[in-house]
Amino acid sequence: MIGAAMLWVGWFGFNAGSQLAADNGAGMAMLVTHICTAAAALTWMFIEWVRHGKPSVLGIATGAVAGLVTITPAAGNAGPLGAVVMGVISSCLCFYFSITFKKKMGYDDSLDVFGVHGIGGIVGAMLIGIFCSTELGPFSGLGFGGENGSIGAQLKAQFMGVAGTIIYTGILTFIILKVVDAAIGLRVNEESETEGLDVSLHGERGFDL
Repeated sequence: MIGAAMLWVGWFGFNAGSQLAADNGAGMAMLVTHICTAAAALTWMFIEWVRHGKPSVLGIATGAVAGLVTITPAAGNAGPLGAVVMGVISSCLCFYFSITFKKKMGYDDSLDVFGVHGIGGIVGAMLIGIFCSTELGPFSGLGFGGENGSIGAQLKAQFMGVAGTIIYTGILTFIILKVVDAAIGLRVNEESETEGLDVSLHGERGFDL
């Protein structure tokens, strides 16, 4: 929780600070960052409540991180009510990919990097194509619409950007992993993993109190 809280507070500087000025744009970026993160944390909590009978602190923290990731591409353009919707949608999708989809596919992602950061980033990058519009009433954002283009045109641009990023990072990551696998290997053996890498690789042991 301390780590999640530090991320939450630090993200204000990350998103609002990107404005490089203490103006209305920075203030709005800080506001939507807070709103989206809170909405995502609450949504994750309620999903766990319904599915498991009670929420977990880890789940709430994970939901908050999902919200932080999702709002980052849109912090300069999304509006406050748009940020609420983004937080709810991203939390639902990140929960599914982190819990259900990962179990079905059987891939190794102990920190849910794909389920939270990957899916959250994709959701945020796509939804900015909708909530950056200035034509959605209270859900409107700050950046596009009117003479700057329609929601459809912006969604197309966002999709092309997301697709290009997935292809680029997929190819580069595959190459990097192959090089690392050839050089030192990607995994330790099962015995070392069970014992713990602190002990098996680094010889670090905790003190008995």
